[in-house]
Order: sequence, then C-alpha cells, then structure tokens
Amino acid sequence: MPDLLLLALLLAAVAIGWWLGRRERGQNLPASQQPSLSRDYFVGLNYLLNEQPDRAIETFVAALEVNSDTIETHIALGNLFRSRGEADRAVKIHQNLLARPSLSAAQSSLVQLELSRDFLHLGLLDRAERLLQSVVRDTHDDDIRQSAKRLLVDLLEQEQEWQAALEVAQPTLINRYQDIRRAAAHWLCELAEQDRQSASPALARKRLRQALSIDEHCVRANWLLAKMEHDTGQYKAEIRILKRIPQQDSDFAPIILEPLRNAYRMLDDEDGLEKSLRELIHPTPFTSAVIMLAETLRHREGNDAAMAFISEQLATEPSLRGVDYLMDLYRQSADSEERTRIDLLKRHTHTLLEARPRYRCRRCGFAGSQLHWRCPSCRSWGTTKPITGIEGE
Repeated sequence: MPDLLLLALLLAAVAIGWWLGRRERGQNLPASQQPSLSRDYFVGLNYLLNEQPDRAIETFVAALEVNSDTIETHIALGNLFRSRGEADRAVKIHQNLLARPSLSAAQSSLVQLELSRDFLHLGLLDRAERLLQSVVRDTHDDDIRQSAKRLLVDLLEQEQEWQAALEVAQPTLINRYQDIRRAAAHWLCELAEQDRQSASPALARKRLRQALSIDEHCVRANWLLAKMEHDTGQYKAEIRILKRIPQQDSDFAPIILEPLRNAYRMLDDEDGLEKSLRELIHPTPFTSAVIMLAETLRHREGNDAAMAFISEQLATEPSLRGVDYLMDLYRQSADSEERTRIDLLKRHTHTLLEARPRYRCRRCGFAGSQLHWRCPSCRSWGTTKPITGIEGE
C-alpha cells in the first residue's frame, strides 16, 4: 500500500506537470486544439487502480516528458525504484536526467545526489564517492551540499577512513548534528587506537583530548586515556580518569570496576578502593559494584560482614547476580548437605546468568556479551551500554 499511495501522488504530479508544461501553449488555441492528457496517462491510472504498480510505473515513466516542471517527479520515480530494491532501474532514470542539457545547476546537483544514493545501494562505493565529492565541491545549494557531506561521511565510515570522514565533517556537520559530533569523537578514538599500536602515545593523547573537546560525553576517550596511564604505571592518574566516566554517563559505571580495583591494588590501597566503591554505589547501587564492595569487606572483616552488607543491598535493590553471590557466601560456611542444596540452586542461577546479555544498544536493542563502541546492528556510536537493574550489572 505505501507504493500505491506514492504512485497516486506521482500520478497527481504527472497531471500537474502536464498542465504546467502546456498551459501557456494552449492559452491562445481554440478549444478544438487544446492539448489533452495522453492515452498513456489513463493506461497508467488503470494499472494503478488494479494494483499493478510495476506496470503503472513503467507507463508513467514513458508518458512523462522531461522538462523543468517534471524533474522532481522523475527523481521521485527513481527514488521509488530504489526504495523497492531496484536501484539499477533508479540509476537509469537518474542518468537519463543528467544527460538533459536543460537542467539548472541546482537540479543537476540534486540528480547527482540521488544517483550517488543509487550507487551506494548497489555497493558501487567508488562511483558514489566521486559523485559526492563533485557535489560537495561544485554545488552552491547549501542544503544539497550538507546532504552530500552526510552521505560522504557515511560512506567513509564504511571504508573506515576515519581521518577523511573528519575532514569532511569539520566544522559544519560536527557543529550542526549531534550524531555526527558523537561519531567524530569515536573516529578520533579509532585513530588514537592506531597511534597506540604504532607506538605514538603523544599523538594518541592529543587525539583523545580532541575527542573530548568535540564531545565531552565521550566515555571511550577517557577509557583509553586511563588505559594509557595504566600502561605507564601512572595508577593515581588512571584512577582520576576512571572516576570521570560515571560523571560523563552513569550507565557506564560498571565498566570501570575491574581497572579501578587493579589500580588500587597496584597502589596497595584497599581503603581507597572501598571509599571509591561506596561513592560509586551511593547514587546508583550497581550490582557489580555492590558485589565488589562486599568482596572487599569479606577480605577485611570476614563472611558475616559481607553477608550482612549484601543482604541489606538486596532488600532494596534485588538482583539475580546478587543472590548468586550471596549463595556463594552461605556455601562457604555450610555443611556438606547444605552445600549440595546450594550447588543445585547455583546451577539454576548460573544457567540464567549465562543466558543474559551484558550489554544492549539503547537505540535498536541489539544485545550481547561484549561492549561494542559502535553497535553492530544499527551502526550507531556510543549507544551500547551495560545492562543494569535486577538482571544486569
């Protein structure tokens, strides 16, 4: 039905285009010589009414003259083909339009933009890139230029040409679009990762600082900066950077726990770890942070202190992982018969926990056991976060 609705709109456009194109020529003619709609128009209408959209499209394309009044209708027909998965037919329509000498500069740029979309759908990235670069360079229409830049950025992302994507996006797209701004910070993180691998830490730090200047909420940039401090043994600096992450986005707090604990251990500062964990769970009692704090209490004060703490937390924030950990604590002081019963229960909780994803994209819902800075499903940057709550972190 959406195709039929669009065709109905195109049908109206055909009639309007016909009328506009012939109005002046017919004004001074006698009634007997007034132009009329062609037979093809009514044939196409019949196909449309009989729900034969393919034949209707073919008829309308054949009937519709290419002139300044019908350019947009031809473009819409080409786009309809592309949306139906027939980008090769869309290419023919758009290339036929480009061959017309009567196109204005703006119309030519618009057709080239749509032709580049056709090439992208067909996987002809090189041809699409050349067309888009031409539109960006030559068009004087700001809306068309910005659309071409966005398409070009998407294409360069597919090819993992991070630096080239940055050059196209700066400064207009980054300033205008939040999703581009977020993506640009991640492109810089990608480049910083490459710099780390090629032993260029100074350049990597510079890129990460630039990423934070573009998007102050870029968790990944601080995550990488903390890793670099850890690699050089600067554990206090690592801790300072890790503590910035929950301030950027509290949903990412669980990812800092392991590196935070490791850094405090390297400093032999158990009290500092406990203080940091209590600060972390005060606004939001993440299960993973609660369990880590309970483990810290167990090592220092024994099982009873850990059990009392975890039981208190579960009373207000129940979680499956918390219950599983509490059973571990009970098991350590249980007799053999009780251990058998607890082990049976833990097999069930383990099965449930193993089946639960740890991360989910907040945009499309894609879930998995690994943190992807770019969602594998919807290709959005920074939208995949730890799952928190009763079954999560």
